[in-house]
Amino acid sequence: MKVIWYDRIRDIPQDEWDRLAVPLRTPLLEWQWLRVLEDSESIDPSEGWHPQHVTVWDGDRLAAAAPLYVKTHSMGEFVFDFAWADVAHQIGAPYYPKLVGMSPATPCNAFRLLIDPDHSDGEVLISRLLDEIERYADDQRLGGIAFNFIDLEWKPVFERHGYTAWRHQSYEWVNEEFESFEDYLSRFNKNQRRNIRRERRSMERQGVRIEVKTGDELTPALFDRMCRYYELHNAQFGPWAAKFLNRRFFRQLGDAFRHRVAFVCAYHPDFSLDSEEPVAMAFLILKGDEMLGRYWGAAAHIPELHFNCCYYAPIEWAIENGYRRFDPGMGSSHKVRRGFRAIPSYSMHRFQDERMRVIMETNIDRINSMEELHIGQLNEARPIKRTDEARNGEEGAAS
Repeated sequence: MKVIWYDRIRDIPQDEWDRLAVPLRTPLLEWQWLRVLEDSESIDPSEGWHPQHVTVWDGDRLAAAAPLYVKTHSMGEFVFDFAWADVAHQIGAPYYPKLVGMSPATPCNAFRLLIDPDHSDGEVLISRLLDEIERYADDQRLGGIAFNFIDLEWKPVFERHGYTAWRHQSYEWVNEEFESFEDYLSRFNKNQRRNIRRERRSMERQGVRIEVKTGDELTPALFDRMCRYYELHNAQFGPWAAKFLNRRFFRQLGDAFRHRVAFVCAYHPDFSLDSEEPVAMAFLILKGDEMLGRYWGAAAHIPELHFNCCYYAPIEWAIENGYRRFDPGMGSSHKVRRGFRAIPSYSMHRFQDERMRVIMETNIDRINSMEELHIGQLNEARPIKRTDEARNGEEGAAS
């Protein structure tokens, strides 16, 4: 077997990469998604992302691979490791550049090594791949290796190979075989059922119509409009914005990845010369029976529109179309009020400097315990009937 490193995903044969990636639950490791990020120059060396994808070949057959990036900063990772970087600076240890494995600018639990399921020994491939990654980090004198927002099933795999797990907090909604949105509402306590119904009725009262569009309904104009709303939303936050994608990304995505995309479109004739031009949009990514909520934006402030466009309409559509799970993305605790559950997510770390390894290993249990407490407090605040929580196992995902 031979190892080849690539500095562009487009140089790796799509059919070989997708033979390993497409069968997975996540769409975020598929060749086209990663290719559009790079070709649009949203994820590019000029932005501090240097692609360095590792592959292991068995003849002409791709046996293992991982999308990796040499990073000169931590922006766009959503792991917020600035405190670790500060510690490294204080003790004179290297931190940047570092090697990061993830689906860039996408805080959804997705990252894993791509391993050929037909290979005779997957553990050998995993060890070979991780050995090559660590050798590369040593040769390039990188500060460390981080795998961000890992597929939770891979946590013990990385731990067996010497990586330290850092717990974070994410959200999810799970379809408990709901027959309708009203069935879903029946799980809430009385006060919150009333609040959600009021927020939903406010759309009709204000003249707002909301539709979920997929497939051929997704015109180039809608991708352009989604980009515009993504820019408007981020403009509110100035230097703290999370704006990492450019207009070329959205336009190329419409050509290459339309089959994985849904837009939640809100219409109001008072805010547009064209009644068919949405006043607000939310961007979903679809695969199998799972949905990922990514971006949102609006041309005007309409009370309760955000909750309806980003949460209620997608949940109702998910119930009607048989989706099992909805990851709404990162954000504030108002998601808890809408029924989302706080769950753990993990990044896996291996510092090249022995002092940094000792510092992380000495403190990580306390840090992770604090995050576990935070997750528990969020879930205690969910306005769900306590009997339903007990019946459906509120303990959540495995830690």
